[in-house]
Amino acid sequence: MLLTVSGPPGSGKSTTAELLAERFDLEHVSGGDIFRELAEERGYTPLEFNKLAEENDQIDRDLDRRLREIACEEDDLVLESRLAGWLAGDQADFRFWLDAPPRVRGQRIAEREGKDPERATEETKAREASEAKRYQEYYGIDIRDLTIYDLSVNTARWEPEAVLDMFVTAVERYEAAGDEGQARVDTEYEF
Repeated sequence: MLLTVSGPPGSGKSTTAELLAERFDLEHVSGGDIFRELAEERGYTPLEFNKLAEENDQIDRDLDRRLREIACEEDDLVLESRLAGWLAGDQADFRFWLDAPPRVRGQRIAEREGKDPERATEETKAREASEAKRYQEYYGIDIRDLTIYDLSVNTARWEPEAVLDMFVTAVERYEAAGDEGQARVDTEYEF
């Protein structure tokens, strides 16, 4: 089983992906972890590598290609990244999208990174706008298009365990015979 968890920064992707992996006894692969691996392979700290990625589109492309390969070659995992649902494509059994209002996500990021909440919110909005532009430019992906996802949840409304319960219910109650068809994932780029 391949489950994907996607969403913007601060939406609860890592927390939810970890909980799903534990519940279904699946491996958890995080785009952030892969990014750090790529940085280490090339002799950079994650911060240095992130700065380099702003100027070199090959870094994003290498990360996305690696995540796509994992989705196509591995089984029994939860793949978590902003583009996980797109990258896994038709390989995914379930694609989940998480979101929350910007101020909530900014507050979460501020707590996690020890920043001012307003600053974290503004930085996150700028980062999202930059990423949305790059995803469109690189792959023809409109990150705001949620039609490929099986379930989308506003994580500001429920605690992590309640979000987990929703996803577990969706997976456990799925009946292939009643499935009218998985949403196709079309991009302008072959990862």
